[in-house]
Amino acid sequence: MAERTIGILGGMGPLATAELFRRIVEKTPAKRDQDHPRIIIYNNPKIPDRTAFILGNGEDPRPELIESARKLESWGADFIIMPCNTAHFFAETIQKAVSIPLVSMVEETAREIEKMGLRKAGLLATDGTIKGLVYHRALLGRGIQIAVPGEKDQQLVMKAIYEGVKAGNLELGRELLLEVARRLERRVDGIIAGCTEVSVALKPNDLSVPLIDPLDVIAEKAVRLVLALEEI
Repeated sequence: MAERTIGILGGMGPLATAELFRRIVEKTPAKRDQDHPRIIIYNNPKIPDRTAFILGNGEDPRPELIESARKLESWGADFIIMPCNTAHFFAETIQKAVSIPLVSMVEETAREIEKMGLRKAGLLATDGTIKGLVYHRALLGRGIQIAVPGEKDQQLVMKAIYEGVKAGNLELGRELLLEVARRLERRVDGIIAGCTEVSVALKPNDLSVPLIDPLDVIAEKAVRLVLALEEI
């Protein structure tokens, strides 16, 4: 069987896309260059802001998301992964536009949390991911409760994502996210880094509860699919 090629629908944001690529490389059991999989990255930062659209005050990102997925398919990707949690609000629409699978980072993360036996997960994510119920649907369907920060703390999360990590100020992003995470961790069994900018800023040993990192989950899944350890 020909080795599968990974397609990364990226640019949301560029740093998170680079981080996913790095993690796939690190998780691949390779002894030489040739042992690594082929990866096609389409870093398209022109996709309109997902949260703004979900909240009703931004341009529709679906045309760019669909075009990006179709490009990856035409270039030879066997499946697509997307390092943006909020963009998974549009997963069904994207999937209908292509004939190769879009492997959901959100569904894979929910599966991982279920496997860990957590009863209640905290969520650090954009307003769009929360209001769009992106993780709520995946977790509640598995009987897992979900907790989100209060209103003031959620404003800090958005500041950390947009004025911190996305704006290139990792220190500010990390400082604000740690502050919110330490309040949230008292109420939950684990915390989801439910925005890829959170994945970039926080590390597993920062918290007293497990940090579930969807970027890690999807990187590991992509490697298993490429090595044909799992069927798509």
